[in-house]
Amino acid sequence: MLKPLKNLTLAALFSASTLAQAAPALKLGTTAAFAPPLEVAVAEAKKQGLDVELVEFTDWIAPNVSLANGDIDVNYFQHIPFLENAKTEGGYDLVPVARGVINNVGLYSKTHKDFASLPDGAKVAIANDPVNGGRGLQLLQKAGLIELKPGVGYKATQQDITANPKNIRIIELEAVQLVRAYDEVDLVQGYPAYIRLAKTFDPASALLFDGIDHPEYIIQFVTQPAKAQDPRLLKFIDIYQHSPAVRAALDKAHGNLYQAGWES
Repeated sequence: MLKPLKNLTLAALFSASTLAQAAPALKLGTTAAFAPPLEVAVAEAKKQGLDVELVEFTDWIAPNVSLANGDIDVNYFQHIPFLENAKTEGGYDLVPVARGVINNVGLYSKTHKDFASLPDGAKVAIANDPVNGGRGLQLLQKAGLIELKPGVGYKATQQDITANPKNIRIIELEAVQLVRAYDEVDLVQGYPAYIRLAKTFDPASALLFDGIDHPEYIIQFVTQPAKAQDPRLLKFIDIYQHSPAVRAALDKAHGNLYQAGWES
């Protein structure tokens, strides 16, 4: 009786080992702003037998390079305009798989309580990259500070400004550095997630947010086309979108300054 049981145990162990080898950890790349809720999703996935390795990058270039090279299986940090620009510049063959959250981006001021009080020639800092800079210009247009050529959307540049009644001086900085400009300019484009990480001022204190009125800025799960139907990836996305624990982590991380893009 013992011998068959031993054989069965060995067979079970062998099968488990084979399964583990057949299903390696799903490698997910992200940045600091999105990491905390993803860590909760990774823990929830582990409970369901799905092994996910979170790889945190410190810039916005490496996640796509690593994904294109096959060093990671999926990344989660970018919206469609950013992805399209990255594909054009880097020649990557990458596709969005599913929607994540959309984080509000706002216009902040340390010294002014409204746009009307901005002085003539006010210094305004926005992002210097083609995608986030366009988002900043759209915000300035929404605030009534400038007018843009019709239809330019997120591709707007300063050359597309058709009216600037307050003669604001637009200063372009790296997006992740904008939080540091808060003390030095009259108005700054700000990302609540990075403001919260910097702990310098209230991320909810923006004079204006853009929000869900620009769904193109919903953060996407992005992968190579061949991996778009990977069962591990689809299971993890389902956990991220529907786990109560993950939703609680999103609320804790972003407060009311985000929306669930998959629900819009």
